[in-house]
Amino acid sequence: MQNQKAAYRLYLYLSALFITSLVVSNLIFQKFFYWYPFGEINIFGARIFEISVGILPYPVTFLITDLISEIFGKKKANQVVTAGIFASLFSLLIIYVSVAAPATDWSPIGDEIFRDVFGRTILAVMASMLAYLAAQYVDIHIYHFWKGFTNGRHLWLRNNCSTICSQIIDTMTVLLLLCSFDVIAWERFSGLLVGGVLFKMMIALLDTPFLYFFVYIIRRWFGLGEGEEIRLP
Repeated sequence: MQNQKAAYRLYLYLSALFITSLVVSNLIFQKFFYWYPFGEINIFGARIFEISVGILPYPVTFLITDLISEIFGKKKANQVVTAGIFASLFSLLIIYVSVAAPATDWSPIGDEIFRDVFGRTILAVMASMLAYLAAQYVDIHIYHFWKGFTNGRHLWLRNNCSTICSQIIDTMTVLLLLCSFDVIAWERFSGLLVGGVLFKMMIALLDTPFLYFFVYIIRRWFGLGEGEEIRLP
């Protein structure tokens, strides 16, 4: 009973981190930052890397879904993805109402600035949700395919294969939608796509040790064998 309660708490906290990372990434996406680890190298007119700050919390969601998939199984991973969709829709409603509400003449942030910052978030959330739906379900499906194929061994393989494939789908879908609605110019599409995918692949490789560490700790905590899962109702 104690282990069951602890498992529920762990699943709750992981779900909270997942949903927070997802919603925040949709709110901050309009700021782009630069990081030039490769000097003057540029691809399709974009230097590596010039990417949205929204990309920073987003890889956390894939790490968490892989961790939930590994410990709690495919069903619970799909459930947290569905909860993330609901949270995104609810945040979209709040933003829509906030943009529509008129600002007072003494408000520190006026309607125009607020609309510039959050108004496009409505489109971003819609674009992100479509990409997110495709990417996360692909991530979970590929993860469990490799888990079954390797009989629970080679955690690094299923983590990286699932995350890299799903991140490519996510990046391409978001950029296609944002360029289609003139949020981002089409001439930046190819450069942002390559830069975004490369950055996410680097993050996927870097998060593998963290996944191993957390899986090891949780397996020891609950006395799980290799490939064994905690079954929650």
